[in-house]
Amino acid sequence: MRVFDRDVHIQSGLVRLAHLEGDKYEILTDPEATLAALRKSGGIDVFTFMQTLPHTTPKFQYLMEWDNLAAVPVSSFDHWWTKQINAKTRNMVRRAEKKGVTVREVPFDDDLVRGICGIYNESPMRQGKPFWHYGKDFDTIRRISATFLDRSVFIGAFLEGELIGFIKLVTDQERGQAACMHIVSMIKHRDKAPTNALVAQAVRSCADRGIPYLVYSNFSYGAKQNDSLSDFKEHNGFKRIELPRYYVPVTLRGKLALRFGLHHKVADLLPESVLTRLRKIRSAWYHHKAPISQEAQ
Repeated sequence: MRVFDRDVHIQSGLVRLAHLEGDKYEILTDPEATLAALRKSGGIDVFTFMQTLPHTTPKFQYLMEWDNLAAVPVSSFDHWWTKQINAKTRNMVRRAEKKGVTVREVPFDDDLVRGICGIYNESPMRQGKPFWHYGKDFDTIRRISATFLDRSVFIGAFLEGELIGFIKLVTDQERGQAACMHIVSMIKHRDKAPTNALVAQAVRSCADRGIPYLVYSNFSYGAKQNDSLSDFKEHNGFKRIELPRYYVPVTLRGKLALRFGLHHKVADLLPESVLTRLRKIRSAWYHHKAPISQEAQ
């Protein structure tokens, strides 16, 4: 569905929950106009949207719950390097350089897409589960990588001319934040710390453009506590910042869903102890189906 030249994603199920495609990269300055269009179009029960940085104070009167982002406040690269990260993280960035990794901003072209294909198709498994982009062809990778091109910055990590990692940064319309839409590095070069080097360049790219926040998705999800990814974010200077998320009913079913909390995923309602056990079971199942040697831990 498209509303005012923006794609709207609809989550199917008992409650049809909709949000803007690129929910964390878009600013909704006139939600009432969007809601009016959605009511006319039909097909959804609840519409949700999130405020973007630096707007942390609730601005609207809709039903609101606190969401979060992992964000680095950016003033200058030197401030990040000396004040916002520790010695271990600085050593990881230096390790990448010593191992021959170079990082730079790159144009979106066929060479970049071919490099991304190589990274995505390195392994069918990442972080204990099937990798969503594994096995996709060149044209598909080009199409999914080409979103928000007018507001995107691509950064590549190279080893002897080969792309071994990349970040796609997407700025919001007000350039108040730049979010990592994609950040992936090759498993076989993990010892060279390319992802740390990519984050360092992302901070530099934001500082050069006067963008005050670098965002790396959520700091935590639902009841899930810290894991290796949230630890990586924290070590690289990302902080948890609370932001308002709004839920607006579009139908009677939507009103009832919000009243009884049915707009949340089941996983968000389970205690962390149960989720941890379920993740271990899931990981064991995928290990059984795929060789461990092919998986990214």
